[in-house]
Amino acid sequence: MHSFDSDMNLVKNTDGVYDAVISDRWLINGAPNGGYLIALLAAAMDHVSEKKSTPIITANFISRCKPGPAVIAVDRITQSSQFDRIQARIIQDGTEKVRACGTFIDPKNNGMDKRFESGPPELAPPEECFLIPSIPNYTLYDNMDILLDPCCAGWMKGSLTDVSEHRGWISFKEKRDHDLMSVSLFTDAFPPPVFVSQGPVAWVPTIEFSLNVRSIPAGDEALRAVFKTRFVSHGICEEDGELWDTSGELVAISRQISLFRKN
Repeated sequence: MHSFDSDMNLVKNTDGVYDAVISDRWLINGAPNGGYLIALLAAAMDHVSEKKSTPIITANFISRCKPGPAVIAVDRITQSSQFDRIQARIIQDGTEKVRACGTFIDPKNNGMDKRFESGPPELAPPEECFLIPSIPNYTLYDNMDILLDPCCAGWMKGSLTDVSEHRGWISFKEKRDHDLMSVSLFTDAFPPPVFVSQGPVAWVPTIEFSLNVRSIPAGDEALRAVFKTRFVSHGICEEDGELWDTSGELVAISRQISLFRKN
């Protein structure tokens, strides 16, 4: 079994309640990565939803999670012919840590019209990009290949630019086919794009995270990714993200709101 699948294992306790173990294999600075936590929530909601297409998930991070046992409580908010709207919460030590709402859409209601006003990011080939290395307490990078385009990798050596944008390739080190859970993880696996212009800052914790999965690529190919921050003010920054497959199909879009504090 792939390590990610092992760490996605949910055991039904009672109706709407699942037992989980938050793994220590997807840590950022010693804390579980937000994308990994959203993947767990997405898995729980997917168990409940009868509709499986283009889910929209928004999560509020209330308190810090830690590796170890957790409970995921799932409730259906409403159901119609078009939508399942579901709420899921991660609870640890009796305290709610993350709350998410998901909207799942019936595939037969998806229109076939397609119009992209922008396309996938231009990237150097993977062999010319810079792999984020293994870092103590950042076990996420032990399990993923995140390759930064040379245009945005200078911050790792102290060379900054004026544009807060990361672009690059992303995949698991141990190959695994894409699904809702892996795409959820991938949307929050890159370092914050403010690092490109500001250097590694002391504190960029996520307050709220939203993603909309548009398509699930077949196979296990690396995905193209771009993440941008345009506005830093009043101690808050945003991060807008896109994932694309190699055929030019949009996989997911995301927006993250974080606190921001420099060293």
